[in-house]
Amino acid sequence: MTYVAGAGAAEGAACVFCRIAAETDDEGNLLLLRGERAFILLNLYPYNTGHLMIAPYAHVGELGGLDPAVSADLWELTQRAVGVLGAEYTPHGYNVGMNLGQVAGAGVPDHLHVHVVPRWNGDTNFMPVTAETKVLPEALEETYRRLRRRVKSEE
Repeated sequence: MTYVAGAGAAEGAACVFCRIAAETDDEGNLLLLRGERAFILLNLYPYNTGHLMIAPYAHVGELGGLDPAVSADLWELTQRAVGVLGAEYTPHGYNVGMNLGQVAGAGVPDHLHVHVVPRWNGDTNFMPVTAETKVLPEALEETYRRLRRRVKSEE
């Protein structure tokens, strides 16, 4: 609820994606896979179990500002994220997209990232919060372990 209520990315704070990319504690940062120009990580504030984000290493906030090679890697890793989630969780569908700009819901508007949210028939849709709590059927650390194992098995 803290993030949903607006305490997510504080103005003037260091970019979370740049910080995570620069650090080496992939497990602690829930970073699943490092590509050549982008990386896949779990969303710390997931809409559903398995909610992934794919971000470029380059600190770019405008879609038109992406280098074509970075854009290609971003999309390739997005496809891979969908495949890994499908193999591990067999969702019924996905929401895949970007929030461009703060007014569009971007929590980190200055660093592009793609959201991949697995969906199941009958799930509770995006961000229902009761008593300041979002209920997920699996802890983030367990989701990370499952997906990391799956990523490694596909390498």
